[in-house]
Amino acid sequence: MHLNRIAAGACLLLSSMALAQQATDPAKPPPPTSFFVTSTGVGKGADLGGLAGADAHCQKLAATTTGASKTWRAYLSTQQANGQTAVNARDRIGEGPWYNVRGQEVAKSVAHLHGDVHEEARLGNNLSRRTALNEKGEFVKGSGDTPNEHDILTGSRPDGRAFDNAADKTCSNYTSSAAEGSAQVGHFDRTGGGNVSWNSAHGSRGCGQENLVRTGGAGLLYCFAVN
Repeated sequence: MHLNRIAAGACLLLSSMALAQQATDPAKPPPPTSFFVTSTGVGKGADLGGLAGADAHCQKLAATTTGASKTWRAYLSTQQANGQTAVNARDRIGEGPWYNVRGQEVAKSVAHLHGDVHEEARLGNNLSRRTALNEKGEFVKGSGDTPNEHDILTGSRPDGRAFDNAADKTCSNYTSSAAEGSAQVGHFDRTGGGNVSWNSAHGSRGCGQENLVRTGGAGLLYCFAVN
């Protein structure tokens, strides 16, 4: 067991060194930005104007990055309701790989991002408090910061797919800012609440902006470039 811990520590150290070299190697320009956490929410709680409004928010913020010419999508799942078919967040974001503003790799592929394969699940993706930067290259406020804004709207299960039960997990598919209702969120910093999932930690206590703030969020989103 002691050897296993040493091996695991060595893997983490090598991963950190690789990310640092990738971000600072002057002989190799960093790849264009293809992932970020939004620096701000839309401002109306979980009412994002649906998927189209969320995507437009990502596209607007991406205009200030090296990935400005790319097509951006918010990492959000929707549920089947009112004649609408469910949409899986994992199916909206392209194939990867994805890099943050500093050129650090967040995930190699959809499978790597979600740990579809046992080995990928064991090692995990590279999305963490250190790499989940906003479009300005800044660290996002997480657990222990004031205010804590580590709740990221996703509406998704851990595998990146939509919920298939009757309970609303998306604040009416991101069209509600009511005090009631709920949207599933993840913790970008992998900390808090007994569930450290980056994309499916718990439900919000309401859909309004104040509700999201009270549970440790600000209506922030994960944005991925699809090309």
